[in-house]
Parts: sequence; C-alpha cells; structure tokens
Amino acid sequence: MGCLTRSFLVGAVAVLLAVATAANACTPADHSALLDFKAALNEPYLGILNTWSGADCCTNWYGVTCDPETKRVADIVLRGESEDPIFEKAGRSGYMTGSISPSVCHLDRLTTLVVADWKGISGEIPSCIATLPHLRILDLIGNKLSGQIPADIGKLSHLTVLNLADNQISGHLPPSIVNLNSLMHLELSNNKLTGEIPSDIGKLSMMSRALLTRNEFTGSIPSSLAKIYRLADLDLSMNQITGSIPVQLGSMPVLSTLNLDSNQLTGQIPTGLLANPGINILNLSRNSLEGNLPDVFNQRSYFTQIDLSYNNLRGSIPKSLSAAKFIGHLDLSHNHLCGPIPTGSPFDRLEASSFANNDCLCGMPLQTC
Repeated sequence: MGCLTRSFLVGAVAVLLAVATAANACTPADHSALLDFKAALNEPYLGILNTWSGADCCTNWYGVTCDPETKRVADIVLRGESEDPIFEKAGRSGYMTGSISPSVCHLDRLTTLVVADWKGISGEIPSCIATLPHLRILDLIGNKLSGQIPADIGKLSHLTVLNLADNQISGHLPPSIVNLNSLMHLELSNNKLTGEIPSDIGKLSMMSRALLTRNEFTGSIPSSLAKIYRLADLDLSMNQITGSIPVQLGSMPVLSTLNLDSNQLTGQIPTGLLANPGINILNLSRNSLEGNLPDVFNQRSYFTQIDLSYNNLRGSIPKSLSAAKFIGHLDLSHNHLCGPIPTGSPFDRLEASSFANNDCLCGMPLQTC
C-alpha cells in the first residue's frame, strides 16, 4: 500500500470519527446553556464543575445525563450531600455559591433538575422554570434561595416532586400550585412562607406527602386535604395556623403521619384521629386544644407516637388506651387532666414525664391516688 493511499485512509477514518463524535454529542444550544449555568455557580472544593468541559456535554459531565436517542440534556443532578467517591475522597460535603441561572430554561427537554444541599446558592428561582414542559423533578433543597415560588409553577403538568425545603423562600403559595395534577411529593419546610394554604389544595389528588413545617402560614387547615386519597404524610407543624382541626382528616384512609404541633389550633380533637387504625404518628402538641380525650382506642389502634402535650385537655385518661395493640411514645403532659392513670400496657412502661404538669392525675408512675 502506497504512502498516498495510507494517508488517505487515515484521513478518512479521522473524518468518520469526527462525524460520529459530533452525532453523539449534545446539541450546541444545550452545550451553551450548560456553560452559562456553570458560569453562575462557584464550587471551590471538589472541582466537579471542572468536568463540564469539551464539546460533548453528554459524556463525563458530572451530574448531566442526556436522552440516548435525541442527545438532548434530560437530567441535571448535583447533590452536595452524596456518597459519591468524589465526596468520600475529599472527606467533606459540598459547598457551592452563586445562583441558578435562567439559562437552565433553555434546556427544554429537561425532566430532572436537582441542585440540592449546597448551602450557599442564593438568589431567586428563575420564573422561567415554569416553562419547562417536561420537568418532573425540581429539587432545590438546602440552599439560600430567596424570593417567591414562581407564580406559574402550576404549568408544570408533569411535575411529581417539588422540594424547596431549607431555603429562605418567602411570600404566599401561588394559587396555581393546585394545578400540579401529577404532584406526589411537596416539601416546602423551613422557609419563610406566609399567608394561607390554598383552600382547594385538595385538587392535588396524586399527592402522598405534604411537608410544610417551619414556615409562617396562617389561616385554617383546609378541609379539602381530606379529599387527597393517597396522602400518607401531612406536616403543618411550627406555623401560625388557627381554627379547629377538620373532622374530615380523621377518615382519611391512607394517612399515617399527622404533625400539627406548635400552631394556634383550638377546639376539640376529632374522634376519628384517634380511632383511625391507619394513623400511627399523631403530634398535636403545643396548641390550645380543649375538651376530653376521646375514649375510642381498640385492638386495631397502633401508634408509635401520640403527643398531645401543652394543650388545655380536661377529664380523665381513656381506659381504652389499655386495649390498644401498641402505643410507643405517649405524652399527655402540661394539660388539665385529672383522675387515676389506667394500669397495664402501655402505662406500666411510661415515665412520669408523660403525665407531668396536669391538674390532678395520680397513680403509677406518679404519686398514689
């Protein structure tokens, strides 16, 4: 084979490889959007964004995944708390500053955006996030994001997870949030959100978890929550919620955890909350609930935790508690209960602190009657 022929073949192979590489690379528009996204962030310790170089953002760019057929960017997953070897080798969790660039909205095939637990990312959530038609997961937990939840968030018809917890987000919940028909997991805990929870939040029929603790919500608990058949975990604790507990919550078929503690709730405890065999964690402490404890426990009652402390409950402790299949932690302290503490399980293993600071309770583990 002559030198000329050999040179031609080498050149042809090089051209074919270049064409193949270009065909498998991400689109120029996605590449440009990612570089703009990177430019708005500063990650000084692990160097993970240093991998965002070269022409092909679908290959070896940390946290970036592309659709194998379209070569469009589908996922950005950047977690500051991770078991990835990069973190283990560095012996530290992640820290990143900067902001979330609106350029991410140019990635119009994006299904997952996770920028979580970096502690120092600030600024607002770009309002154009609501224009990403395929977005299914938006997880921005554990940063310093401020501003409001985008007003048009409800346009994300495919969104299943909205996690904005542990930030500094303020303002009201946008009314459009109830239009997230696919939403399963809503976590907005530990922010500065104010105003009332939308009365029609029950429209979120697919939701299984709603965690809104440690905000500044006011108003009452929407009774429409009881329409969410799949809702298993509801946490509205540590807000400024007033009014009574909707009786409808006691008949929810899947609800297992209900945390309403540290609010300004009044009225009586709905009988259904203690009679519902599915609820196993119930925390209504630190409110202004009154009336007697419903005497509705039975062999189907299984509670790992019942905390009714720091209320204005009166009357005696229900004897039917002894009939419960299991009562783990029970706290009735700081109420106005009176009379003898029932005997048997679970009372024979509870400490005095579970009954302290009532009006006139007596019997083990307190003083004899």
